[in-house]
This record gives sequence, structure tokens and C-alpha cells, in this order.
Amino acid sequence: MSHQDSHNVIVVGAGASGLAAATALHAAGLNTVCLEARDRIGGRLLSAPTSHPERALDLGATWFWDGEERVRTLAVRSGIEIFDQHLAGDTVLQETTGTRRFAGNLIDAPSRRFAAGSQSLATVLAATLPTDSLRLNTPVTAIRPHGQGGLAVLTPAGTLHAEHIILAVPPALTLERIDFGDALPADLVRLARSTPVWMGAVAKVVAQYPSAFWREAGLAGAAVSRTGPLQEIHDMSGPDGRPAALFGFAHARTVGPGFEEAVTAQLARLFGPAAATPDVLYVQNWSTERWTSPSTVQRLSDYSLFGHPLYQRPALDGRLHWASTETATDHAGHIEGALAAGERAAQAVLAALGAPNTLVRPEVACN
Repeated sequence: MSHQDSHNVIVVGAGASGLAAATALHAAGLNTVCLEARDRIGGRLLSAPTSHPERALDLGATWFWDGEERVRTLAVRSGIEIFDQHLAGDTVLQETTGTRRFAGNLIDAPSRRFAAGSQSLATVLAATLPTDSLRLNTPVTAIRPHGQGGLAVLTPAGTLHAEHIILAVPPALTLERIDFGDALPADLVRLARSTPVWMGAVAKVVAQYPSAFWREAGLAGAAVSRTGPLQEIHDMSGPDGRPAALFGFAHARTVGPGFEEAVTAQLARLFGPAAATPDVLYVQNWSTERWTSPSTVQRLSDYSLFGHPLYQRPALDGRLHWASTETATDHAGHIEGALAAGERAAQAVLAALGAPNTLVRPEVACN
């Protein structure tokens, strides 16, 4: 890496918020580079391909809702197929004494999903960036003030320099993985270390089947359990029920030996014998994702810290900006919140650099 590796802005993290910020700043003409520790983009936008063309199953973020216009607009402009979450059918409640069926879907609200999976949003954003401005397998290990008001970003491959930095990773992970020395104020450090990671203490389980047999039985694929291991379950089938799938959430601490067998047994009790033998069973334990969750993730529970005012104020003399979904003042924890946080950080950078205060959300080519 060249000692002249200097930029207007360095974005740390290539999830939804980081890519939203990077693409907006690139569109505004700023020299921007996005560093991603993983070997893939998307962060908590993670989708598993299926044998159905252009259909995927989400192992991370899944839905978006009415009023979340950034997500809807991005999907429409990029040509990503969106469809309504399946709602029709009855709900099943699992208790210690057995299961009960209730008329109608009592847990799902009207929402929309992406036929190609939510990770397709990250793909279309990244496609607007120059190849050399998105660097995978590049974890940031330290950030230090440097020179006349600049910042140095240390990575295993070398040191980069920037006028501004956008942190598009969960705050608690940032404080565990990146060494700031004593540069950050104590109240900000306490806040960041205490802020929960959305989905960080959760395991998401997706079971794919040959067909959505529960629909034929008049069930919505919606269930709530007081016994577990899955606490709530939803239909994750694609458009027209293909591919057919159910998914549920479990506390990450329950994942261990025998977990998969317990899950399939639970699904069979809720939806019938056919649910015991999925074609594929995915278990995405987000608490063990080293570039999502800090070691303290299961102890972080104060969600009132999301969108805290300190995250809206840049640190390090106005040069360090927060932009993960946990820092969003609206829709925190949603894809919309991630896009909004990235947009807010980009606007702050443009204002600080004296650029025109008219941030245009990046256009993406239609498929």
C-alpha cells in the first residue's frame, strides 16, 4: 500500500450504511474508499442462493415496511423484484402443554421482501463504486489523529489517511476492534460500549422445503413459542411460494449440540411431520460473527441507546462520523435506518468540506 494512500473520506464497513455513505460521497465527487473486514459486502444483509433462478433466502435482514422510502426507492430504481410477505392462514401457539391454533395471522404485519434477497441491495450499491474504492479483507485496527487535522487509519495492509472517517459498523464492535488510544471522549466510549448490536444476540434459522405444505393446511407459517428453541416463526417462501421456506429466531445462547435436531422437532410439532425433514437447514448465529458482534454482545440490552444524540455529533474535531443502523434516529435496526444513517453521515461530511448541501441519493442502473 502506498504511503500516498490518502482520501477525502474513508468509510469503515461495507454493509448497507457504509455502502450508502460511500456511494453518495462518490456521486458527489469526493475521493472515497470503503474498507470491509469480511471477504464479502453486505454486513447483516446476507442471503443464501437457491436452485430457483434469482431467488435467495435471507439469513440476516429480511423485511421492509410502509414509510421506509429509502429502501423502496433503491429497490425500484435498481430493478430488484419486491413482493408482499405472505400473511394468509392461521397462527400456531406452542406452550408447555402442547400447541393451539388461532384463526388468522396474529403476528405478521404487512411488509415487503426482496425476491433475490436483501443482500441484492448491497450488490447494486457496490456496483456504482469504482473497483479500487471498495477493499475487502481489510479490517481497521486503529484510528489516530494525524497531521494538520487529518486522521490515520491503520490496517494489516498498511496505513491510509483521510480528512473524514465514517464508522459504518456497530458502535460496540467498533470500540472492541479499533484502537483509538485516548482520543475519544469518555462519555462516547461508555455509550458505544453499551449500545446493543441489532440481531447480534440472535440466531436466525431458515428451513427450506420442496413445497409450502403448511399453506395447504391453512396455516400462515406464523408461530409463537413459549418453549423454544425458536421463539417466533414466519413464512420465508419466495414469490408464489418458491422457494418454500420457514424461518425463526432463537436466542444465540441456546445454540449448541443438538440445536438443529431440537429445531426440526419443534417445526414438526407446529406444522406437521413434513416439517421435520427440510431440504436445507441454515443456522446463522450472529453472535459468533466476529465482524458483527463484540464479545459482550449478549450482555447488551439497553435499546433506548439506539439513535443517541452523541451519535449525531461527529467526534475527533468533527471528523469521525457514526453511521450504523444502531445510530439512526428513525427506523433503527432496520435496513431503512442503516441507509438513513449512512446518508446523514455523508451529509455531515459534505457540509464539513464545504461541498454543496444537496446530497443526491445515488442512482443505480436498472436490471
